[in-house]
Amino acid sequence: MNVPAPNPLLELRKLGESAWLDDLGRGMLEDGSLARLIREDGIAGVTSNPAIFANSMTTDPRYAQPIARLLPTVGSAMALYEELALDDVHEAAGLFRGLYDGSAGADGFVSFEVSPHLAYDAAGSLAEARRLWARIDVPNAFIKIPGTEAGLPVIRTLIAEGINVNVTLLFSPERYRAVVQAYMDGLAERTRTRRPLAGVASVASFFLSRIDTLVDRLLDELSARGQPAARTLRGKAAIASAARAYEIFEATLATPQWQSLSTQGARPQRLLWASTSTKDPSYSPIKYVEELVVPGTVNTMPLDTINAYRRLGRPELRLERHLAEGSDAREGLERLDVDLEAVAAQLEREGVAKFIEPFDRLQKWLEDRRRNRKTS
Repeated sequence: MNVPAPNPLLELRKLGESAWLDDLGRGMLEDGSLARLIREDGIAGVTSNPAIFANSMTTDPRYAQPIARLLPTVGSAMALYEELALDDVHEAAGLFRGLYDGSAGADGFVSFEVSPHLAYDAAGSLAEARRLWARIDVPNAFIKIPGTEAGLPVIRTLIAEGINVNVTLLFSPERYRAVVQAYMDGLAERTRTRRPLAGVASVASFFLSRIDTLVDRLLDELSARGQPAARTLRGKAAIASAARAYEIFEATLATPQWQSLSTQGARPQRLLWASTSTKDPSYSPIKYVEELVVPGTVNTMPLDTINAYRRLGRPELRLERHLAEGSDAREGLERLDVDLEAVAAQLEREGVAKFIEPFDRLQKWLEDRRRNRKTS
């Protein structure tokens, strides 16, 4: 009798890492495919962003009827977008609520992002995050806040108020260090006002493939200019940066501030590996999953990467090797004058722009439908 091979996605959970889906739309909710991923593959959460919703709403015919129903009742394209997106968020949160309750709030989250136009607007981000949190009104949601410098005080304030935060667009270990400090400072503020820490959750989304895409381009240019050592570092910058972020995470858990917060019921801000679809076809399609299986972390994957990992994955803990290799890679890049902090700053700017463009395109698409209804 043939025994089926273990599902690698389920094996990840046994090793202490949660697999989440980086996608959300009406189709997967209505056809049962999201429920099936939860049931069969152990998918334990969902992340979304403006590009994901733009793709879902403009391509899936299932949105046509809800749009037609809502058009007479909404006053703007933004209001229409929020009604559609938050309906999806609520339905997904319902699917994950059992997992959230059963894991004592460790998993089962659905993320929704503030407008990308607010990435550098602290006051605007704070106001919108509060409003969206009140509208969503479920405990297993995250409000996504870009990890820009302007986002740091927003993260601290939201955590102090008990609003769950998914910090997005992190490319720099040093910026991640500031983010985890903002998280702890927010928790500390709650203790000063005698509010409970249990139930407050956060993840820090560290983006991977975009780092390699940019650094590899720089390395190829250096190689073409007669520095062959540059070729040996291709594909290593992202994992090296992630390894450094994890070192910071571990060091944070040993600080007196965290130890004090932990005894009062605080849970760690989990590192979440994002941007995990491989952009370079010469790399394994599961590179950013296979190489970063780490207990206590999350890996959020688009559906194609989930399918590839189910087929190809061989989960095992590899972090210790990457910590040593990551240090060597960072030193090698430094010798070549590849500045990873400058890379991170560029990727942050580009990341914000890459969310603004589809967000604005979706707003225009929805506004066109509003205007067509008025003139028809």
